[in-house]
Amino acid sequence: MNNKSKKHIIELENVHVSLKSNVETVNVLKGIDLKILEDNRISIMGESGAGKSTLAMTIAGLELISKGKIFFKGSPIHHLKEDELANYRLKNVGIIFQSFNLLPSMTAIENVNLPNQISGALIDDKKGIELLKSVGLKNRLNHYPHQLSGGEQQRVAIARSLITSPEILIADEPTGNLDKKNSEEVMKLIFKLQSDFASTLILVTHDETIAKQCNEIIKLDNGLIIKDE
Repeated sequence: MNNKSKKHIIELENVHVSLKSNVETVNVLKGIDLKILEDNRISIMGESGAGKSTLAMTIAGLELISKGKIFFKGSPIHHLKEDELANYRLKNVGIIFQSFNLLPSMTAIENVNLPNQISGALIDDKKGIELLKSVGLKNRLNHYPHQLSGGEQQRVAIARSLITSPEILIADEPTGNLDKKNSEEVMKLIFKLQSDFASTLILVTHDETIAKQCNEIIKLDNGLIIKDE
């Protein structure tokens, strides 16, 4: 599918995000206009504090906007309540976090099936097992997180992010806690599986080598998208 026949899966119009504390209000995003095509790879880059993760989590519905509009496949999601946003995430978004975010009391296969358990959907062990096999963990199905290396835990997290066959895959610094070898292997997996599932990948990274493997690089500075000169 070429870009001319693709549709926009996510659209942001003048999106602002302000985070309040007891001391002050910090304006993290200051008017983001962004359109993301379906089945595309987008990387978000910028210095620490630029708003990269906030932008990604806003698209995921985990960060509420202060002003502006967000559309998913043309439908507004900026006005949704928290339970409606949770439903939007469960059906449409897979998230891979830097810190893995596996539940320590659950085995690999149980962690992978967790999104379906939360949503009340039918748990399909066959699909979970196939996903774990696809990330090279067919012999780790019943291992707990503490029995897995960092690279293996991130592979479980990747499998979990895909259990609902999401249209949007968000990876927030997915290699941040991994060594160079594991980082390269994890990124190869993410790119392969994103292609296999025809998901739209939104990748937060500080690594320009990784970012260049995406179709488009979005650069943030102080809460704003900046254009290359």
